[in-house]
Amino acid sequence: MISTPHARALDRSDVQPLRAKRGWIVALGAIYLIAGLIALSSVATATVASVFVVGIMMLVAGVAEVINAFQLKSWGKFFLWLGLGVLYILAGFVTFENPLLAAALLTLILGVALVASGITRVILAFSIKEGMPWIWVVFSGAITILLGLVILAHWPVSSVYVLGILMGVDLMFAGFGWILVGLGLKQHA
Repeated sequence: MISTPHARALDRSDVQPLRAKRGWIVALGAIYLIAGLIALSSVATATVASVFVVGIMMLVAGVAEVINAFQLKSWGKFFLWLGLGVLYILAGFVTFENPLLAAALLTLILGVALVASGITRVILAFSIKEGMPWIWVVFSGAITILLGLVILAHWPVSSVYVLGILMGVDLMFAGFGWILVGLGLKQHA
Protein backbone atom coordinates (compact mmCIF):
# COMPACT_ATOMS: atom_id res chain seq x y z
CA MET A 1 0.00 0.00 0.00
CA ILE A 2 1.30 3.45 -0.92
CA SER A 3 1.67 5.82 1.98
CA THR A 4 0.37 9.24 0.95
CA PRO A 5 -0.50 12.22 3.12
CA HIS A 6 -4.17 11.45 2.38
CA ALA A 7 -3.82 7.82 3.50
CA ARG A 8 -1.93 8.89 6.63
CA ALA A 9 -4.74 11.37 7.37
CA LEU A 10 -7.25 8.49 7.30
CA ASP A 11 -5.18 6.61 9.88
CA ARG A 12 -5.32 9.43 12.41
CA SER A 13 -7.39 9.01 15.53
CA ASP A 14 -9.85 11.78 14.54
CA VAL A 15 -11.29 9.46 11.88
CA GLN A 16 -11.85 6.65 14.37
CA PRO A 17 -15.27 7.93 15.56
CA LEU A 18 -16.43 8.02 11.93
CA ARG A 19 -15.43 4.40 11.41
CA ALA A 20 -17.85 3.35 14.13
CA LYS A 21 -20.63 5.20 12.29
CA ARG A 22 -19.76 4.07 8.74
CA GLY A 23 -23.04 2.17 8.41
CA TRP A 24 -24.97 5.35 9.22
CA ILE A 25 -22.85 7.28 6.72
CA VAL A 26 -23.65 4.75 3.97
CA ALA A 27 -27.34 4.90 4.98
CA LEU A 28 -27.26 8.71 4.76
CA GLY A 29 -25.75 8.40 1.29
CA ALA A 30 -28.49 5.97 0.28
CA ILE A 31 -31.16 8.39 1.52
CA TYR A 32 -29.59 11.23 -0.47
CA LEU A 33 -29.40 8.98 -3.53
CA ILE A 34 -33.06 7.96 -3.23
CA ALA A 35 -34.11 11.58 -2.68
CA GLY A 36 -32.17 12.56 -5.81
CA LEU A 37 -33.89 9.87 -7.86
CA ILE A 38 -37.29 11.00 -6.57
CA ALA A 39 -36.43 14.62 -7.43
CA LEU A 40 -35.38 13.61 -10.95
CA SER A 41 -38.56 11.60 -11.42
CA SER A 42 -40.65 14.72 -10.78
CA VAL A 43 -38.54 17.75 -11.58
CA ALA A 44 -41.44 20.22 -11.45
CA THR A 45 -42.25 19.17 -7.87
CA ALA A 46 -38.56 19.27 -6.99
CA THR A 47 -38.35 22.79 -8.44
CA VAL A 48 -41.22 23.96 -6.22
CA ALA A 49 -39.63 22.22 -3.23
CA SER A 50 -36.30 23.97 -3.88
CA VAL A 51 -38.10 27.32 -4.13
CA PHE A 52 -39.80 26.64 -0.79
CA VAL A 53 -36.39 25.92 0.75
CA VAL A 54 -35.14 29.27 -0.54
CA GLY A 55 -38.27 30.93 0.87
CA ILE A 56 -37.70 29.36 4.28
CA MET A 57 -34.08 30.54 4.25
CA MET A 58 -35.25 34.07 3.40
CA LEU A 59 -37.74 34.06 6.28
CA VAL A 60 -35.14 32.80 8.75
CA ALA A 61 -32.59 35.37 7.52
CA GLY A 62 -35.19 38.14 7.72
CA VAL A 63 -36.17 37.30 11.29
CA ALA A 64 -32.48 37.17 12.24
CA GLU A 65 -31.93 40.60 10.65
CA VAL A 66 -34.89 42.08 12.56
CA ILE A 67 -33.65 40.59 15.84
CA ASN A 68 -30.18 41.94 15.09
CA ALA A 69 -31.64 45.40 14.43
CA PHE A 70 -32.96 45.55 18.00
CA GLN A 71 -29.50 44.64 19.32
CA LEU A 72 -27.93 47.77 17.79
CA LYS A 73 -27.47 51.00 19.71
CA SER A 74 -27.42 53.34 16.68
CA TRP A 75 -30.74 54.49 15.19
CA GLY A 76 -29.31 54.83 11.66
CA LYS A 77 -28.07 51.27 11.61
CA PHE A 78 -31.24 50.10 13.34
CA PHE A 79 -33.42 51.22 10.42
CA LEU A 80 -30.97 49.78 7.89
CA TRP A 81 -30.97 46.33 9.54
CA LEU A 82 -34.72 46.47 10.17
CA GLY A 83 -35.42 47.41 6.54
CA LEU A 84 -33.18 44.61 5.28
CA GLY A 85 -34.91 42.10 7.55
CA VAL A 86 -38.37 43.20 6.45
CA LEU A 87 -37.34 42.89 2.79
CA TYR A 88 -36.09 39.35 3.39
CA ILE A 89 -39.32 38.43 5.16
CA LEU A 90 -41.44 39.92 2.36
CA ALA A 91 -39.36 38.07 -0.26
CA GLY A 92 -39.87 34.84 1.68
CA PHE A 93 -43.63 35.32 1.74
CA VAL A 94 -43.70 36.21 -1.97
CA THR A 95 -41.81 32.97 -2.63
CA PHE A 96 -44.53 31.00 -0.84
CA GLU A 97 -47.32 33.00 -2.46
CA ASN A 98 -46.08 32.47 -6.03
CA PRO A 99 -43.43 29.71 -6.23
CA LEU A 100 -43.51 29.60 -10.05
CA LEU A 101 -42.65 33.30 -10.32
CA ALA A 102 -39.87 32.77 -7.77
CA ALA A 103 -38.61 29.76 -9.74
CA ALA A 104 -38.60 31.87 -12.91
CA LEU A 105 -36.59 34.63 -11.24
CA LEU A 106 -34.15 32.19 -9.62
CA THR A 107 -33.65 30.38 -12.94
CA LEU A 108 -33.02 33.67 -14.75
CA ILE A 109 -30.47 34.68 -12.12
CA LEU A 110 -28.86 31.24 -12.34
CA GLY A 111 -28.55 31.42 -16.14
CA VAL A 112 -26.99 34.90 -16.04
CA ALA A 113 -24.65 33.87 -13.21
CA LEU A 114 -23.49 30.79 -15.14
CA VAL A 115 -22.73 32.83 -18.26
CA ALA A 116 -20.86 35.46 -16.23
CA SER A 117 -18.95 32.80 -14.29
CA GLY A 118 -17.98 30.96 -17.46
CA ILE A 119 -16.76 34.14 -19.17
CA THR A 120 -14.74 35.05 -16.09
CA ARG A 121 -13.21 31.58 -15.96
CA VAL A 122 -12.19 31.72 -19.64
CA ILE A 123 -10.64 35.17 -19.25
CA LEU A 124 -8.80 34.04 -16.13
CA ALA A 125 -7.49 30.92 -17.88
CA PHE A 126 -6.05 32.94 -20.77
CA SER A 127 -4.42 35.35 -18.35
CA ILE A 128 -2.56 32.60 -16.42
CA LYS A 129 -1.52 30.25 -19.25
CA GLU A 130 1.95 29.66 -17.87
CA GLY A 131 2.73 26.43 -16.04
CA MET A 132 -0.75 24.99 -15.73
CA PRO A 133 -3.17 22.97 -17.82
CA TRP A 134 -5.11 26.13 -18.65
CA ILE A 135 -6.98 24.52 -21.53
CA TRP A 136 -9.08 22.53 -19.03
CA VAL A 137 -10.08 25.75 -17.30
CA VAL A 138 -11.08 27.18 -20.70
CA PHE A 139 -13.07 24.01 -21.42
CA SER A 140 -14.77 24.22 -18.01
CA GLY A 141 -15.62 27.88 -18.61
CA ALA A 142 -16.99 27.13 -22.08
CA ILE A 143 -19.23 24.36 -20.69
CA THR A 144 -20.48 26.74 -17.99
CA ILE A 145 -21.23 29.42 -20.59
CA LEU A 146 -23.04 26.87 -22.75
CA LEU A 147 -25.13 25.64 -19.80
CA GLY A 148 -26.08 29.22 -18.89
CA LEU A 149 -27.02 30.02 -22.48
CA VAL A 150 -29.17 26.88 -22.75
CA ILE A 151 -31.01 27.87 -19.58
CA LEU A 152 -31.50 31.44 -20.81
CA ALA A 153 -32.55 30.37 -24.32
CA HIS A 154 -35.38 28.28 -22.90
CA TRP A 155 -36.36 30.74 -20.16
CA PRO A 156 -39.05 31.08 -18.74
CA VAL A 157 -40.10 27.52 -19.63
CA SER A 158 -36.80 26.20 -18.27
CA SER A 159 -37.74 27.54 -14.84
CA VAL A 160 -40.21 24.68 -14.43
CA TYR A 161 -37.51 22.00 -14.54
CA VAL A 162 -33.98 23.45 -14.19
CA LEU A 163 -33.95 23.91 -10.41
CA GLY A 164 -35.48 20.46 -9.89
CA ILE A 165 -32.91 18.79 -12.14
CA LEU A 166 -30.05 20.57 -10.39
CA MET A 167 -31.42 19.62 -6.99
CA GLY A 168 -31.84 15.97 -8.04
CA VAL A 169 -28.34 15.74 -9.53
CA ASP A 170 -26.84 17.43 -6.46
CA LEU A 171 -28.60 15.01 -4.12
CA MET A 172 -27.42 12.04 -6.17
CA PHE A 173 -23.79 13.20 -6.19
CA ALA A 174 -23.96 13.89 -2.45
CA GLY A 175 -25.40 10.41 -1.95
CA PHE A 176 -22.66 8.77 -4.00
CA GLY A 177 -20.09 10.80 -2.07
CA TRP A 178 -21.38 9.74 1.35
CA ILE A 179 -21.64 6.11 0.26
CA LEU A 180 -18.04 6.17 -0.97
CA VAL A 181 -16.87 7.81 2.26
CA GLY A 182 -18.63 5.15 4.33
CA LEU A 183 -17.21 2.33 2.23
CA GLY A 184 -13.78 3.94 2.31
CA LEU A 185 -13.88 4.04 6.10
CA LYS A 186 -14.55 0.30 6.11
CA GLN A 187 -11.53 -0.37 3.90
CA HIS A 188 -9.24 1.68 6.16
CA ALA A 189 -10.49 0.10 9.39
